[in-house]
Formats: sequence, structure tokens, C-alpha cells
Amino acid sequence: MPRFRCLPIPTATAEAWRAIGRDDRGAPLHRRIVDGPGFPCRHCLRLGQPGEEMLLGSYDLPHPQGVYWTPSPIFLHARGCAAFDAADEIAPIVLANGIVSVRSYDAQEMCLYDLGAVSEGKDVAPILDRALADPRTRFVNIHTARPGCLLTAVEKL
Repeated sequence: MPRFRCLPIPTATAEAWRAIGRDDRGAPLHRRIVDGPGFPCRHCLRLGQPGEEMLLGSYDLPHPQGVYWTPSPIFLHARGCAAFDAADEIAPIVLANGIVSVRSYDAQEMCLYDLGAVSEGKDVAPILDRALADPRTRFVNIHTARPGCLLTAVEKL
């Protein structure tokens, strides 16, 4: 597989959300206690644990811009957590997800439909490999396939 890095949301964004209690759209954050599966934190890229408090809000994706831009609902640990920082490792929240959507974009931030695919999170490696190996791909976003929430952006190294 080509070298890559799964990107968390910026630490500055996580800290701002926690400090001001509002999301990127200016709406109040929703507080949720982890009471079942799910609750993927987009900063540490790990699942929240039962009893942990999570924040839920709307995040303005930095990429893609243009016609494919969209905000996304995301969870964030209410407490501080370390940003995910590992090369060539698929984020734990992707692997733990029942079904994910891999979306590739080119240098003009246009979606490469022929590289898009859906799989179980645990089976995403060959799909991600195919997307990253394609010379047209500038970056990849991995979303939950059912609700469509961003799990992580992936950059080529």
C-alpha cells in the first residue's frame, strides 16, 4: 500500500469546540454519554468508551472544496485527547465501523467515482490501497456508509 496518514480534525478545532461549546456552524454542541457502540472521536480517532462524555456537532470539512464540499456531524471526546498521529495505520474508528464509504478526490477536488467503494471497516485496506495507488488521487475521505459522517481524511505521504 502506498504510504498514507489518517488525519484527525485539527487540535485547534477540538480545543475551540470544548472551550466555547459551539460547533463550526455556531450551533450549541450536543453532549452525549457513550451508552453503546459507535461514538467515534474524530480527534484521537478512537471509539468513546461506555460512560465517557462525547460532544456532537457539525464540522466543516476542509476538503473537498467546491461542488463536493459538505459539513459533517462528528463526535469528539468532551475531555482532552491526543490527536491520532500514526503513519501507514488505518484509524481504529474506521476498522471498528460496520460499513464505510471510501471517497477519492483528484487535484481539482473532484470525486473519482470509479474509485469509490463501500465495505466493512475491517475490510477497507484493499479499497484504500486501490484509491491511494491511483495517480489521480490527491486525498481520500472515509465516511460512515449509512449516515455519511466523515470518519477521517487520508493523505498520501
